[in-house]
Amino acid sequence: MLERINSPEDVKKLKLQEKEQLAEEIREYILEVVSENGGHLASNLGIVELTIALHSVFDLPKDKIVWDVGHQTYVHKIITGRREELKNIRKLNGIAGFPKTKESELDCFNTGHSSTSISAALGMARARDLKGEANEVLAVIGDGALTGGMALEALNDAGYSKTKLTVILNDNEMSISKNIGGLNMFLSKLRTKKTYKNSNISAKKIILKIPIIGKPVVKVIQKFKRGIKQLIIPKMYFEDIGFKYLGPVDGHNIEALEGLLKISKQLNEPVLIHVLTKKGKGYKIAEENPDKFHATGPFNINTGKSKKDKSKDYSKVFGEKLAEIAKKNERIIAITASMKDGTGLTEFAKNFPDRFFDIGIAEQHAVGLAAGMAKEGMIPVVPIYSSFYQRAYDQVIHDIAIQNLPVVLCVDRAGVVGADGETHQGTLDMAFFRLVPNLTIMAPKNFKEMEDMLEFAVDLNKPVVIRYPRGGEDSYKIKKEEKIVLGKAEVLKEGKDITIIGIGKTVPRAMKLAEEIEKNGKSAEVINARFLKPFDKKTVKESIEKTKYVITIEDGTIINGLGTAVKELIVEEKIKDVKIQTYAYPDEFIKHGNVEELEKIYGVDEIAIYNAISWQ
Repeated sequence: MLERINSPEDVKKLKLQEKEQLAEEIREYILEVVSENGGHLASNLGIVELTIALHSVFDLPKDKIVWDVGHQTYVHKIITGRREELKNIRKLNGIAGFPKTKESELDCFNTGHSSTSISAALGMARARDLKGEANEVLAVIGDGALTGGMALEALNDAGYSKTKLTVILNDNEMSISKNIGGLNMFLSKLRTKKTYKNSNISAKKIILKIPIIGKPVVKVIQKFKRGIKQLIIPKMYFEDIGFKYLGPVDGHNIEALEGLLKISKQLNEPVLIHVLTKKGKGYKIAEENPDKFHATGPFNINTGKSKKDKSKDYSKVFGEKLAEIAKKNERIIAITASMKDGTGLTEFAKNFPDRFFDIGIAEQHAVGLAAGMAKEGMIPVVPIYSSFYQRAYDQVIHDIAIQNLPVVLCVDRAGVVGADGETHQGTLDMAFFRLVPNLTIMAPKNFKEMEDMLEFAVDLNKPVVIRYPRGGEDSYKIKKEEKIVLGKAEVLKEGKDITIIGIGKTVPRAMKLAEEIEKNGKSAEVINARFLKPFDKKTVKESIEKTKYVITIEDGTIINGLGTAVKELIVEEKIKDVKIQTYAYPDEFIKHGNVEELEKIYGVDEIAIYNAISWQ
């Protein structure tokens, strides 16, 4: 069946039984691909029938489907002519793991972060109305993403606007009861029929005409009716803010899904369809461990075990060290935005449940919450991925930095992360945090320095940013470990011909580069900047004045990072006749591919830098 599907039109031609067979074949194919390549598994296995139903009822690209987060679009990509290309998903020059408008006209909007779909879909719907066009616009959003403030803001606006729009709530946390589910299906259909609406209005008019008791009776009936609806339909919140609520519906029943989707097309108002699905559907190991198989590397299908041995990484080192120092300091608390395992907080949550706060996908709230707790004497530690810290930038400035509150902002997945591509690369954090007064910005060269920086940050009593990469430390071992002093760089190796300055994960690269340079008869001085802010101007100035040739290496954008700090120093201190070469990622969004491939492409790997050095 799968081989026959090359476009949504092919899906529309299938009978129900054939669609059900297609769903099973798609599951098998996704499982086969992800077990070899890695990727997002559980969410894609859970959304198979819903995606088939959507393509059966709606006509893309005329109709628009905005997928929230976007990592659950593997099924959509298979149906829209990218079945064979899925074998190279997330690989360099392969298709992306998220919707990409440049990939297909059937991808109507690029999404990689959560809680954005309703805003974008509402914008498309309003633009449609202004242009006088007639097409359907849908947003597919998970229950977890509804904790994001942007989603709630968009729901509020959409409900008030009365704009024709369909929001599909993919709820994979609830189990479905056949009795309640069936009754709700019946009620949803009944409430959308014109005869029901008209008879409801007529009955109300008749009762209101009854002298004296008419109006009170109507109020009693309305209260009773609303009470019944509250019992039977658990999501009346959506109707309260202006949505027509349909469901809940079994998200693995294609016929039932198509039925509600067709009803939604008939309604000229905001509609919310509540779909109940199971993450990891069809693969028992993923069903039982949906968090583990949310995003996974290559694994053995039979056992579910990773094909690669999991080595120690920065997130784990951070989590273990935080749990260790939290034993000694009861003021330390940890906050996560629904990424407990990903950010290494599993042990902390287990050992200190009263001091651990998982607030859902709500980075702005996470930072605002941290500010409030810090104001009352706690020491909040907030690990969030670099690309997601972008969402909490205002809170970092307004709530933390202005008040100079002691919050430790741990920026996980800093630098290029690889296969997830543009929306997840963490190349911008040094640049945007460097602009903020009162922030101390650090980056560790290895695990040991990571632990030292965390202890230092907790004791500093000021807002601190610690940025660290995805994965493990460099295999090159640096034995020198000086005590951390605020704003003080670390001279790892002295030299007289070239100054090489690295920060974070690029420091071992700087050391290896110095060794290669020495084979060419030159002497290189290596500085571990440690702090981007406050920057150690004295140490760097002395080295540059000695060598007159400086190279900077960093894993962020070329704008406003380490290279910029050194250039500013040269100008401010009026150091003359200095040659400077800066190596960082260009002023663009970095595509997907593995980290080593991307470093070579963008010329920031050790070999590229060595070959670019001017020996004259």
